[in-house]
Amino acid sequence: MTARAFICGLSGQAITADEAAFLREAAPWGLILFKRNIDNPAQVKALTNEFRTVVGWDAPILVDQEGGRVQRLGPPHWPAYPAGKAYAVVYEADSARGLEAARLGGRLIGEDLRALGIDVDCIPVADVPVAGADAVIGDRAFGTTPDQVAALAGAQAEGLMAAGVLPVLKHLPGHGRATADSHLKLPVVETDRATLEASDFAAFQKLSSLPLGMTAHVVFSAIDAAAPATTSAIMIREVIRGSIGFTGLLMSDDVSMGALSGTFAERSKAAIAAGCDLVLHCNGNLAEMRDVASAVPQLAGEALARADRALALRRGQGGFDAVAARTQFASLLNGTGVGAVA
Repeated sequence: MTARAFICGLSGQAITADEAAFLREAAPWGLILFKRNIDNPAQVKALTNEFRTVVGWDAPILVDQEGGRVQRLGPPHWPAYPAGKAYAVVYEADSARGLEAARLGGRLIGEDLRALGIDVDCIPVADVPVAGADAVIGDRAFGTTPDQVAALAGAQAEGLMAAGVLPVLKHLPGHGRATADSHLKLPVVETDRATLEASDFAAFQKLSSLPLGMTAHVVFSAIDAAAPATTSAIMIREVIRGSIGFTGLLMSDDVSMGALSGTFAERSKAAIAAGCDLVLHCNGNLAEMRDVASAVPQLAGEALARADRALALRRGQGGFDAVAARTQFASLLNGTGVGAVA
């Protein structure tokens, strides 16, 4: 199946006739789900099956299931998982226990998702927040040092992949220093490059072999004052692919976010021209999705090769006792004051 270089959303809990026609014609590489698309396990499983039937292949289906403030599936049908800070608290008391908690948390999330036909999760968050930054990252982070963030993010990704679900490293090359929420407006970071390399970018360097990554809608004025990382060829070539060394399939963050300007076609063309392999559009607005689809190419060349390498990793490990694992997970987090799976 030849897919186009974008990922789209849907408006509701089932695919409408207009959406089905669009999906068949536009051939997106994948689908991302949000709370508006989710009711109960049977409904979600039916939706993922329907999407793959409509597009005609085993296309990837994504979700943001971090834990804490960012989780699209939750009670009463699915557990509520803790935010990244919970793992940081455990790690700072006992690093081995913290790593095991992160790894097991990733595996449990992955098992939840795989049962629904969801095979990509937009975790881990490898952003390193600093004092005075916007709270959009905040407790989503695994700590405030690159080494700790990379260790815990890597463990979470390892657990997720053991369940057969692909991780998405975000937000390359770092959103932790931004003083604005890129959902609403464009953040500009004025920190010098040497500091960025030693702190913000360093955690991502240690995770550069993960199969999928997502850009940050953040301007780093010391490197490219004219464009955010998502639409900056300099940032993608010199930093994300260069000094960080990220080798995986690179998608933009959501192009419908307030940080970007221009039409959706212009945003999409700019992201692809800068070096993103895929454009992500999340809100399910069909008119916007048509604009995105009109602006992106078919996935080909090295981008297609990266996509194929990533999708080949959608294989889990057997012999996992989820009931025992949830008990163990709760035990690892007990006594920290941060709670476990609810």
